[in-house]
Amino acid sequence: MDARASGDERSVVEQLALAALGAVALTGERADKLADELASIGGVRRDEARAKIDELSSRWRGDAVRLRERAGDSIEKLGRDLGLVSRTEFEELELRLAQLEHRLRLVEDRPRLVEPPH
Repeated sequence: MDARASGDERSVVEQLALAALGAVALTGERADKLADELASIGGVRRDEARAKIDELSSRWRGDAVRLRERAGDSIEKLGRDLGLVSRTEFEELELRLAQLEHRLRLVEDRPRLVEPPH
């Protein structure tokens, strides 16, 4: 394999990588069209191009999910460090307060059995 062929293959790989970046949010139909275009300009088989697009899309979606989880964890830690309550903690406290109010109403509404002294 000569240097020019190696450079052409690298160019095709780079084009495939750049195209796959955009393919993360592609619909199936658009991914097929992209695979057709890559096959026509890059000398790669259409099914190989489509498989690579699907593989890269899946990998990047997974990376995006992990990044979102890490960002959420960091934000949650920052909130705790600042002394803020989480939504879950707030909702738990709200429920406990509602339960206490209900119990208090039951006690207040209970008829008195013994008359208090005058």
